Amino acid sequence: MPPRLRCPTARGMGLGSALGPSSRRVPTLLILTSITTQPSTQTRPYAAAAAPSISVAGGLNLPDGYVPPTRPPTARPADARKAQLLRTYTSLLRSTPLMLIFQHNNLTAVEWAAIRRELRRALAEVQTPTPPPVDFVSKIQLQVIRTRIFDVALKVVEFHDPSRVAPTTVKTASGAKTTMKFDHDLSEAAYEAIKAATASGMPESSQYAELSPLLVGPCALLTIPAVSPAHLAAALNILAPSPPAFPAPSRKKNPGYWDPIAQSGLQKLLLVGGRIEGKVFDLGGVRWVGGIENGLDGLRAQLVHMLQNAGLGLTSVLEGAGKSLWLTMESRRSVLEEAEKPAAEPAAEGEGEKKE
Repeated sequence: MPPRLRCPTARGMGLGSALGPSSRRVPTLLILTSITTQPSTQTRPYAAAAAPSISVAGGLNLPDGYVPPTRPPTARPADARKAQLLRTYTSLLRSTPLMLIFQHNNLTAVEWAAIRRELRRALAEVQTPTPPPVDFVSKIQLQVIRTRIFDVALKVVEFHDPSRVAPTTVKTASGAKTTMKFDHDLSEAAYEAIKAATASGMPESSQYAELSPLLVGPCALLTIPAVSPAHLAAALNILAPSPPAFPAPSRKKNPGYWDPIAQSGLQKLLLVGGRIEGKVFDLGGVRWVGGIENGLDGLRAQLVHMLQNAGLGLTSVLEGAGKSLWLTMESRRSVLEEAEKPAAEPAAEGEGEKKE
């Protein structure tokens, strides 16, 4: 059995020193032309094999305009933590249909844990008339955000349109030209769109203009991956109770809610607004959505009832117009018949006298 030999790496063979320090900085494609082995001077079969010698024929440098497909150019450093938070917040804004915004006053970790515990317990007890197709209760999160980065994420989501970004001509590794579209959230196009929107003035009807006054100081978000008024009402009962519509749980039913640590944390939370289906709601609007009876099914039933009533009302209006027209024509016909009867009676009497 021949001995197992570990193939030496390029660094172990001395290729790094052969190429020099300047060549190691530039990515190159090494072409190995020949591998020759020195004859062994030992005659025993288990003698160690001779070290191979490798000769490098040449290298291929990447073109100047080459852009790696896995790392497109960005306006800001992509490996920074702020950049990753920005991408997280933009994805959250695009994928979350129901979001509540809270202002908090530096809660401790123990207080956050107590609030999340009571919130999970309240959400687990929610019963809907029709169970959802996907269990999203475990995906409901209460998280602290970086306010300034979230403010920038709002601008990116609203003012950056990826469909308007023009393609750019770049070079591949072989030097051929190709077109690529850099429309991600960290791109230069997104930065220019935000800059242009800020310079021209934010329109008052935009979501950013409505939400930016609320993003002051430390903030937190409650994200629900589906529009469920029942789960929203359960969350409001815990985080922002307002009897009689959203009463807090009683001490007998939920004694953990009245724990001093949980109460201390809840007193530092303030609900200031929400974002539901891409529209901004104030505190009253959020409570209105949470107060919809029987959830979306109840809202659909109310809509069907309104449409039915509208149809019945339209039918009664059209039927009333037809009835009034028929009554008018009938009354006119009766009047004409009564007017014709006196004229017909003298004519009949004259004919009778002539016959006599």
